[in-house]
Amino acid sequence: MNAKKVKSSLRTLISLKQPVFVWGAPGVGKSHVVAQVAREMGLELTDVRAVLLDPVDLRGLPSVKDGTAHWCPPSFLPTKGEGVLFLDELNAAPPLVQAACYQLILDRKIGEYTLPDGWTVVAAGNRESDRAVTHRMPSALANRFVHLDFTVDADTWLEWAERAGIDEEVLAFIRFRPKLLHAFDPKKNDKAFPSPRSWEFAAKIIASTPDPDVEFSLLKGTVGPGAATEFAGFSRMFRQLPDPDAVINQPDTAVIPEEPATLYALCEAIAKRAGEKTAENIVTYASRLPSEFGVLLVRDAVKHHRGVVETPAFSHWTTANAEVLL
Repeated sequence: MNAKKVKSSLRTLISLKQPVFVWGAPGVGKSHVVAQVAREMGLELTDVRAVLLDPVDLRGLPSVKDGTAHWCPPSFLPTKGEGVLFLDELNAAPPLVQAACYQLILDRKIGEYTLPDGWTVVAAGNRESDRAVTHRMPSALANRFVHLDFTVDADTWLEWAERAGIDEEVLAFIRFRPKLLHAFDPKKNDKAFPSPRSWEFAAKIIASTPDPDVEFSLLKGTVGPGAATEFAGFSRMFRQLPDPDAVINQPDTAVIPEEPATLYALCEAIAKRAGEKTAENIVTYASRLPSEFGVLLVRDAVKHHRGVVETPAFSHWTTANAEVLL
């Protein structure tokens, strides 16, 4: 399921205090989604990396009082309030550490420690097929969770990326080549490969305007040589686009690029400029584009400015493109 469905599922399961395990390939954003859901629900998030623990760490250390040994729980386990106890990379932990989590996950306690009523256990990890560092999860532990499979969806990621202010060059490229948002092959030993996480890194690199002599090397080390080569070609074209503001100012006569990649990039740049003063002209220009690009431009412009749908040009455009919009 995509990020939206995973978030919706997490909200339901967290409200029920039902332990849940999120599975997904490296770099798809599992940890980010769990943190985002906790934040949106107004819950505290305690992130515990199980792979860094020893089996005894969860139970804590003994102390003696009045001749009786008592276990002092570790400080990272919550004692009050409401929140999410996030056991990230749980299946990367050694089997003995996973076994130590049994009681905590099912019975909400371990030794003398009890998880507060307002807290829910959420775990995440990579799949065994991804050739990441994992240990097979014992069936007794697996049966304590509801399991969610996290898959990458370009449209969902693009919606998030626009809100997050990801560089428009990267957004335009992913619209043009959505399959390169996540291209991970566990059979290869690539150090770098395209993923939602690595494209976010790439966007930060581009926004920092690095030295042109090293830009490609940086991208190659971030998203891998294949994706970096395609992006570099797209980027050269993107940086030579017609001025989006000039296109908006003269929508009836502005040039219409012939190359699909150029059109994708130009639509991305124009849509971001949608506003009260530009909406009419943007739709006018969209009406001159091939139908699929006109739909792309208007749809993205509406995301940035809802007033686009109230313009006279929008009414004419929807009538002319009724067959495409059905």
